[in-house]
Amino acid sequence: MNRRGIIAVVVALGALVLFNSAYYEVNETSQVIITQFGNPVGAPVTTPGLHMKVPFIQRANSFDKRFLEWDGNPNQVPTKDKRFIWVDTYARWRIVDPLKFFQRLRDERGAQSRLDDILDGETRNSVARYNLIELVRNTNRTRAEVAVESDEESAILEQIQKGRAAIEQEILQRASSRMANLGIELLDLRLKRLNYVEQVQKDVFARMIAERNRVAELFRSEGEGEAARIRGERERELKRIQSEAYRSGEELRGKADAQATDIYAEAHGRDPDFYAFTKSLETYEHTMDAKTIFILGTDSELLKFMGKPK
Repeated sequence: MNRRGIIAVVVALGALVLFNSAYYEVNETSQVIITQFGNPVGAPVTTPGLHMKVPFIQRANSFDKRFLEWDGNPNQVPTKDKRFIWVDTYARWRIVDPLKFFQRLRDERGAQSRLDDILDGETRNSVARYNLIELVRNTNRTRAEVAVESDEESAILEQIQKGRAAIEQEILQRASSRMANLGIELLDLRLKRLNYVEQVQKDVFARMIAERNRVAELFRSEGEGEAARIRGERERELKRIQSEAYRSGEELRGKADAQATDIYAEAHGRDPDFYAFTKSLETYEHTMDAKTIFILGTDSELLKFMGKPK
């Protein structure tokens, strides 16, 4: 390549670098502050498209228009009733005044650090102003909603004044007022998680286990009472059936005895001697055996059928 070609390439590269330095792009999700020697120049650029600046002297500082997240670190905080809990929060925010944001915080890293200070501080202050029950519940409970009566029923039915949602809004409002001059709008804040410290957690779990055991014992005793009732009904029904069966058996036995008596009476009426003979045989069978000795006279009525036949 000759000298003229080299010069042409250098000029083309210089023009490309100059073009890249003179123009910058703003997309739909960003907004730009132009700085000259580190100081803001002009109004924020929020219109999407290609824009021009002074090459090499001015610089385009881009900031996000979208909702940004802040996720705090869990902190151990005491409540008003001296319960130590771990509080984990998160928030959503956005940059609404990029010029003020740049002047106060410079970039998102500075904003995150500032949010840590403000949101953690306001969360700690609000938690310390309320009892634990206010932080874990949003609404009051009625007696009809408490399924099982317990020793902690009064605590379950304890009335709250604000509740978790209202405390979150309080933190949001207090933090927003402190961010008014930072070019930031705080959109939302939530208590993501509340947890007891280890020692308190053990006590709470032990109390919960004892309460569940008490409820289980209540259900078990109710089941045993129902089982006893069923067993009683079964025994009563069994006795009723046995009584009816015994009564029916006695009735049948009585009818059979009456029928046998009629038969015997009819037979006695037809042939009294034969009837007397059969009854004597039955008497012999029931009273005499190989070891029985009877001393009777020859004129005994019992032995009249054992004499010589006539």
